[in-house]
Amino acid sequence: MSIYVPPGVVHAAGKTTIGSLFHRRVPAHPGARAIVDGSRVVTYAELEARSNRLANALAARGLVRGDRVGILARNCAEYLEVELAAAKIGVIVAALNWRLGERELSHCVRLVEPRLVIVQAELVEAYGRLDLEPVERIVIGEDYERVLAAAPERYPDVAVDPEDGLVILYTSGTTGLPKGAVISHRAMFARAGCFTSEFGVPVGDNFVAWAPLYHMASTDQGLATLLRGGTVHVVDGYLPERLIELIERETMQFLILMPGMVGDFARAVATSGVTPQGIGICGAMADLVPREDIAAVTRVLDAPYANTFGATETGLPPATGATIPVGVVPSSLSKRQSAFCDLRLVDPDDNDVPVGTPGEAAVRGPTVFSGYWQADETNANDFRNGWFHMGDVLRRNADGTLDYVDRVKYMIKSGGENIYPAEIELVLCGDARVGEAVVVRRPDDKWGEVPVAFVTRVSAELNAADLEARCRAELSSYKRPKDIIFIEPDALPRSTTGKIQRHELEARLSRKA
Repeated sequence: MSIYVPPGVVHAAGKTTIGSLFHRRVPAHPGARAIVDGSRVVTYAELEARSNRLANALAARGLVRGDRVGILARNCAEYLEVELAAAKIGVIVAALNWRLGERELSHCVRLVEPRLVIVQAELVEAYGRLDLEPVERIVIGEDYERVLAAAPERYPDVAVDPEDGLVILYTSGTTGLPKGAVISHRAMFARAGCFTSEFGVPVGDNFVAWAPLYHMASTDQGLATLLRGGTVHVVDGYLPERLIELIERETMQFLILMPGMVGDFARAVATSGVTPQGIGICGAMADLVPREDIAAVTRVLDAPYANTFGATETGLPPATGATIPVGVVPSSLSKRQSAFCDLRLVDPDDNDVPVGTPGEAAVRGPTVFSGYWQADETNANDFRNGWFHMGDVLRRNADGTLDYVDRVKYMIKSGGENIYPAEIELVLCGDARVGEAVVVRRPDDKWGEVPVAFVTRVSAELNAADLEARCRAELSSYKRPKDIIFIEPDALPRSTTGKIQRHELEARLSRKA
C-alpha cells in the first residue's frame, strides 16, 4: 500500500533559513565564543538572545517580511546581530557603505526605501547630511542597548522563505552608481557550504572579519562561520598590528587578504617576527595582486594563496579553490572551476565559445543572487536564457582550468581590433621590477582608441624603454601601449573592494590632454 504525501509538504521539508539555522545551532554550544570584538566576547547564547530582542523590536516598529532595514556602521559586533535579527523575521538588511560620498550614499538609501535605519553614533552626523526623507533611526552607541533591553527575548517564529532576501550588498560602482544585489537565505546557505568545501574549513574555526561587513568578503564568511559553530573576530578595517596579534594567537583555515594591502601586510609580519599559530590558506583575488607580493606573504604566513574568482552576485564561484604554493612567484594564475556552479563561456549571441577562446562567464547555481533591487531592465539582460551573465571574460584551457581575461564592458577597440587590457598587463607584470600595471583606453584620432599603461615599480632602475621592448617582443603592434606612465602605488584609484577604477585613470589622461 502506498502513502500519498502532498508535494507541497515534501517541498516545505526541504526549506530552511539563516535565522532558523542559527537558532538551532545555539543549543549545541551556548557558552562558546560567537563574536570577539576587541575585549568584548559575545557567546552563542548571548548572540541568540540579543538578535531575538532586536528582531522583536523591529517587528514592534511595524517591519514585516520583505521590508528593508538599512545599516550604516563600521565593523562591529552589532552588525552581525542586525543581520541575524533581520533573518529571523524576513526583513532585508541593506548594508550601506559608509565610505561612499554623499551622492552615492544617498542613492543607495533611496534605492531600497528602508523602513528604519540603524546608524553607528560616529556616523550620525554624516547620515544627517544626506538629502533623504526622514525614517526612524536606532543609533548604535546611544539608544541601541535600550531598544534591546525593552524587547522580549523569545525567538520570533516568523514564516520566512529561503528565497526571501537576506541582505542587499551594493556593487562597487566602478562605472556608475552602485546597484543593490539581493542575496537570499538560499544563496547565503549555499555560499556557506561552498566556503566550507572549497577551503576545507573545520567546525569551530576562527574567521577574522576585518574587510568591511558591507562587503561579501566579511558578511558571507562571517555568517557561514556562525552557522558552523565558529568564532568571528571583528576588526574595524585593515589594522596590521591587530591582525598580527590574532594570527599569533588563533588558528584559522582562511585569512582573507585583499588587493592593495598584501605587500604591506607581508612586510609588517616579517618586521614583527611573529610566527602564525596556524593558517590554512590566505589571500584572495590573485589576479589583482603583484606576483612578488603573493610569494612574500605566503612565505611569512606559511600558507598557500587563494587563487579566487567570484563576485558579490555569485559568492565564491565560479572559479575558486585553486591555490598558489608557499613562496612561489606564479607564472600562471589559472583557476579551478568551483564545484557549486554550472559555467558556460559565451559569445555576444550566447553561443558557447571553443576551448582557448575568450567568452563571457554565464553562471547558474545555488549561490547566485536574486537580482538587482529595482532594476528590471538590467536583470532581464543579465539573467537572459536562465543564466547570470557576469560581465567578466574568461578563457577555458585544454586542461579545464580557467584564466581571467577582462571585463566585457572594458574593452579597447583600436582600428577595428578588440584589445583586452589584461593581456597587456600580463606582459608588463612579467618584469619582476613591475609592481602593478593597469591599462586603460585613450581616444585617438586615427585608431579610435589606443591602450595606455599606468605602472608602479619596485625598482627605480625600470624605465619605459625596458617595458616597450618587452611589449614589442610579446604583443601584436596594435596591442602595444602608446604611452607608459609610472605612478606611485598609493596614487592608483581603487574601489572599496580593492578593484582599480579605470575610469578615474582615464579622467587623468583627459586632464593631461
